[in-house]
Amino acid sequence: MNTMRQDAEKIIKESISSVLPDEAVTRALKDFTPCKGKVILVAAGKAAWQMAHAAVKALGSVNAGIVITKYGHVNGAIPGVTCYEAGHPVPDENSFAATEKALSLVSNLHCDDTVLFLLSGGGSALFESPLIPGKELQSITEELLSSGADIVSINTIRKRLSKVKGGRFALKCMPAKVFSIVLSDIIGNPLDMIASGPAYPDASTCEQALYIAEKYNLKLSEQTRNLLMNETPKALNNISTYVTGSVQELCKAAKISCEKLGYKTIILTDVLSCEASEAGSFLGSIAKSNKNATENLAFIAGGETIVHLRGTGKGGRNQELALSAAFKTEGIENVAVFSIGSDGTDGPTDAAGGYVDGATIKTIRKAGYDPEEMLCNNDAYNALKISQGLIITGPTGTNVNDVSVALIRKVNEHVRF
Repeated sequence: MNTMRQDAEKIIKESISSVLPDEAVTRALKDFTPCKGKVILVAAGKAAWQMAHAAVKALGSVNAGIVITKYGHVNGAIPGVTCYEAGHPVPDENSFAATEKALSLVSNLHCDDTVLFLLSGGGSALFESPLIPGKELQSITEELLSSGADIVSINTIRKRLSKVKGGRFALKCMPAKVFSIVLSDIIGNPLDMIASGPAYPDASTCEQALYIAEKYNLKLSEQTRNLLMNETPKALNNISTYVTGSVQELCKAAKISCEKLGYKTIILTDVLSCEASEAGSFLGSIAKSNKNATENLAFIAGGETIVHLRGTGKGGRNQELALSAAFKTEGIENVAVFSIGSDGTDGPTDAAGGYVDGATIKTIRKAGYDPEEMLCNNDAYNALKISQGLIITGPTGTNVNDVSVALIRKVNEHVRF
């Protein structure tokens, strides 16, 4: 393993460790004063198990609870809490069944009861009870994801097709109070959009939903189109919300780690939002333009890119970003680019993201493959697998967007591929 790859691994490990939700949930619960009745815990999202585990440890116990998270993300039993795994990024029958269990848990509560609602990214797919047939919802979700729609657009549609999104879960909990701890995975932390805002008033409008449906030419039944014209709750009087974790914290953690390794570091942005291939080309260009640096440099970009599916390959936005960057770094021995999803999963793959350096493109071609063709086919996973550039962390227990880093070592330092 070359020096920059070792540096990348250290930066990834330290950055993710800094944004794990355990301490943040414990801190948030210092402001939690439950009513005299029952405390019911509902946790949904990719970080749901980690958040619920931390909450029960801090509180000592809850009267009942449920965790709904992605497949492979449950790490053991939690006292008093039932854990379910379900589909992401497209909801499946397990998503629907587990959410119905959660709705049953919060039905018939009283005004002196409290729902502790722990929410993290991925909740839009995992926490779902649709108002339309499940297969139609899955089809609409897949259409939006493949079209390159951003998460705000996707969630604007999802809210109107659900029993729990857009503030409707908080309504289901009434007259009980809802105390929400939210781990943000959307740029700017819009509370009505994170996991489609199950316990927060919705700021989006029917007009916006209809515009998005037309923009992406969604195939909608008459029932679904009518639902898009039904407004969501605009005010809720039974909620308190505590936001913790963000991509800003992830970028700051990455900067600290880079500086510890001797890199002069600049955070370019923490609101990155564009096509993954464009972001990769940009970061690769920055690395290339600084290849003659006389000091070690690191450039960081945080946010969430999108992928417009044009091919039939395998990958995720971070892998596509990295592969795109590789064309700019080709043949340059002292630069590297890597990009990861903080939750440890990138698209429908087992990888968190990808790493590329000056040897990546040559390695892929030497193996008999065309890297340009693989990028066009959205097949970054297999391209990076060939070059040993896949970054695999496993589920991390957090979810605060993505971080991408360009590393440049000063020209008089020896770098080995």
